[in-house]
Amino acid sequence: MKKFFYSFPIDMDPGLTSDNQPSDSEQSEMRPPLKRARSSYEKNGQVKNVDSGSEEANLRALSDPLDYPRRRATIACEICRSRKSRCDGARPKCRLCSELNADCVYREPGIKLDAGDKLILEQLSRIEGLLQSKLTTPTSAGGQLGGPISPATSNTASTGPDEMGGLKRLSTTSAGPQSAPPLPLNGFGTWSANISTMPKSHTTPALHLLQWPVIKDLISRPCDPQVLMQLEMARPPLDFGTHYSLDLSNVTPYVHAFFDRVNGWYAVVDPNVWHTHYRTAMSQGFRTGPESCICLLVLALGQAAHYGQSISRVPPDQLAPGMSYFAAAWTLLPNLITRNDILSAQCHILAAAYMMYLVRPLEAWNLLYNSSMKLQLLLSSTENIPIPHKELSERVYWNALMIESDLLAELDLPHSGVVQFEESMRLPRSFPYDAATASGDAPPGNDDLWYFLAEIALRRLLNRVSHFVYSYTHRRSNSLSIAALEPVVAELDYQLTQWYESLPTPVKFPRDRTPCSTQIQTVLRLRYFACRTIIFRPYIQAVLADENVAHENGVQDACRKCLEACIRQLEYLPEHHDGHLPYLWQGALSVMSQTLLVMSATVSQTLSALMPSAREVDMMILEVVAELDRLAHLAPSIRLCAEMVREAEERRHLMIERVRPHR
Repeated sequence: MKKFFYSFPIDMDPGLTSDNQPSDSEQSEMRPPLKRARSSYEKNGQVKNVDSGSEEANLRALSDPLDYPRRRATIACEICRSRKSRCDGARPKCRLCSELNADCVYREPGIKLDAGDKLILEQLSRIEGLLQSKLTTPTSAGGQLGGPISPATSNTASTGPDEMGGLKRLSTTSAGPQSAPPLPLNGFGTWSANISTMPKSHTTPALHLLQWPVIKDLISRPCDPQVLMQLEMARPPLDFGTHYSLDLSNVTPYVHAFFDRVNGWYAVVDPNVWHTHYRTAMSQGFRTGPESCICLLVLALGQAAHYGQSISRVPPDQLAPGMSYFAAAWTLLPNLITRNDILSAQCHILAAAYMMYLVRPLEAWNLLYNSSMKLQLLLSSTENIPIPHKELSERVYWNALMIESDLLAELDLPHSGVVQFEESMRLPRSFPYDAATASGDAPPGNDDLWYFLAEIALRRLLNRVSHFVYSYTHRRSNSLSIAALEPVVAELDYQLTQWYESLPTPVKFPRDRTPCSTQIQTVLRLRYFACRTIIFRPYIQAVLADENVAHENGVQDACRKCLEACIRQLEYLPEHHDGHLPYLWQGALSVMSQTLLVMSATVSQTLSALMPSAREVDMMILEVVAELDRLAHLAPSIRLCAEMVREAEERRHLMIERVRPHR
């Protein structure tokens, strides 16, 4: 199999861009070297070294582009640290201590950091320096949120030296009294919460569209945004009282299916240790221990993937693929709930993944919550996690954070608190390989990180959108006028474009209608257009509330981008089946949300002009209604979505017939 090696950005997203955007050539020279995701092994069991250059060269490249106001020695003395002065690092006394005739004391060097850790620390130091330089710009008197100046938001910009810290900034001419002030360099302002995690209160969920007057007219029933969670809470639990026969005679196809078609989504099982885990589980009769639970859950998910189709295609009288293995694993989980080790947390993540396959979002959240509690205990001290399990702990962490964020995007669930470690958590790299302890058997699959890293970055961007556009706190404290909205939306769209441009070849999808070559590309393309939709969705809401808003500069173009992104998700629904295992429930709610947006646009004279022909839209919506009907039996929340879309389509046609003679 051909292997690809590609250097990912630290976040694989551009972050909050600064307003000192260089040219493309300058930007490529200034950007720090990117974190490298490596395959952890070759087929012969040897680690492949893909590092280029020495560590010193990497560290030098990491620090040079940041252009700090001052540079410090690698180890500064205590006097220079306290005075925030540059230390030359001379021994036994630095120059400042010699001049002050003071004792020059150096801290003992601690644990050596690798290049990625040092980049994170340098970026944090940069943020601290910016705050100390008073580069933060407050919101305007009118409470409007400003935006950064970037290639996406500025048409006229001139560069010049900035007296604060020697950094260069861009300046723009004012567009008038209602123009929003620029946001601070490299960010939207000072926030008490991490802006890359889901806000506790927001209006992103699909059912919040039912608060829009036009969509209220399409759906007769009053529908509180909490209704989805209430339906899922009232749902009968899974019945594990039935005895399931456990066939372990020929599990090899399921193991390979897991590593070929499941582990790419979650990247949470090390192929190198699989055979060791399996032998341990066999010695325990698959009746105790985290290794037995991990193996059974791998077989459950592997059999689900081996089935090859969405669970919606399983006949109602047939057992869900993988259920016998999952039921066996379920009997082991109670003994793991009180264990605080990383393997027990890994078991809960795998169990949550199977629950998402079964379209059981609340059960998945309960399992995630247990995993999150274990992670918070383990991450409270570096001594709690053995070095061989460090990489696994990071992957378990990112899974917990991402799946929880997906659920929080649609359900008003309690936050587990695991987000407190997000800013300091290292991105996944490769599992450690120890030839001395590794099994002599060939690993059952590769350790592919491409999708996992891409999804981490995109999920953080989606959370950022929820913070700046949809959080209740932000909406109360800032006027969401078009003038305030434009720079924020432009910046977020710019970051989405930068995310796409950073994708490596194996997962980089075509943005046009060319078919994708892999399931992972298809899912990433759907996620890309879903993100683009919610970025531009406020413009649709503004025009539906007042058609005159469409005449303001840039509004129709923003509406066109939103509707185009909606249509790209709806025009070929079979694509959603590629992500059925991790995303069926989320995908169904996303389809409902995009469909309601398209329906609302067809009853607006301004927005309907931006749509395809009425016949194309009608056919597309009919396919959505049929697809949601096929999924309705999987969960009461999806059944409600199917009923609402069907009713909305009937009422939409009546509404169009009423207004057509007046146009």
